[in-house]
Amino acid sequence: MLKNMRVTMLLADHAVVAEGKLYVNGGGWSIRPAAPTPMYLALKFDVPWDLAGHPIELELRLVDEDGRLVAQRTPNGDQPVLLSARLEVQRPPELTPGAPIDAAMAIGVPPFGLPGGRRFSWRLAVDGHQREDWVIEFATRPEA
Repeated sequence: MLKNMRVTMLLADHAVVAEGKLYVNGGGWSIRPAAPTPMYLALKFDVPWDLAGHPIELELRLVDEDGRLVAQRTPNGDQPVLLSARLEVQRPPELTPGAPIDAAMAIGVPPFGLPGGRRFSWRLAVDGHQREDWVIEFATRPEA
């Protein structure tokens, strides 16, 4: 039941998951330099009970303010900025039946430049489904 899936998304300077907990440094920003800058996506999932034991496919797409995929130059030509991951949770024995299952994920994004003075958003798709609240936006500072 993906309609019951809750996801909290946060942009951070650094994030890591240890022992099932999400540790975030420099988190909660919404503006960054246009110059190449590292970023992390800190994600906290409330996975519905009935999805335990099933692989969940995740895809994050970086889009501009017009909804177009952002592309980065690579040795193989321009490529869209897409991040893919798989999440699979198990039911902890002490969890009340029917309760959502916590899952944390920290995704490091290699530094790359973006045009200054623009808005961007990371849009999450879970098993190919998107929701309005599975989006996190940020802007770049205008170039001097």
